Amino acid sequence: MTLLLTVLGAVLCSFSVSAQVVPQADFNIQGMAGKWYLIGFATNAQWFVNRKADMKMGTAMMTPTADGDLDMSYASLSSDGSCWRMNNLAKQTNVPGKLTYTSERWDSVNDMSIVDVKYDEYALTHTIKTKGSDPTVVTKLYGRGVELSADLLERFRQFSLGTGVLPENIAFLPKNAECPAA
Repeated sequence: MTLLLTVLGAVLCSFSVSAQVVPQADFNIQGMAGKWYLIGFATNAQWFVNRKADMKMGTAMMTPTADGDLDMSYASLSSDGSCWRMNNLAKQTNVPGKLTYTSERWDSVNDMSIVDVKYDEYALTHTIKTKGSDPTVVTKLYGRGVELSADLLERFRQFSLGTGVLPENIAFLPKNAECPAA
């Protein structure tokens, strides 16, 4: 019973921390345009625990639409030479920097916030993914190049811990060759 209450308390704390995450105040969706490298990834999702050792850096192409939404195309080169690709259209909400999208691949509803961004250097995102009644938190650190400063990596680590992600579920992805253009 004590273990159950402890786990329930931890889950509730992570939801309350996640609810306090707010997007960057002066967010400009046009600044997100272009190529980003996925450098950091953190989540408590079970699939990640089982697969994080195999994950490598990938690229994301962010394209703002005429309607103010954000087309996100992700690609990562697999060890067998094939490319894993995923596309999502994130719809802008009435809060700048907060977007929502449905992932057909994972059958999840995603509420994403761009919480910290310097458009020519890095972007830190926080997403609550809900599949059925099972929400998970995902934080990502993107860079315009494949290297970011130790300070930014630590900021990402601390932010991820603050959203309830366990230390062992925070990964800095190894560099990887890029997929050819689709």
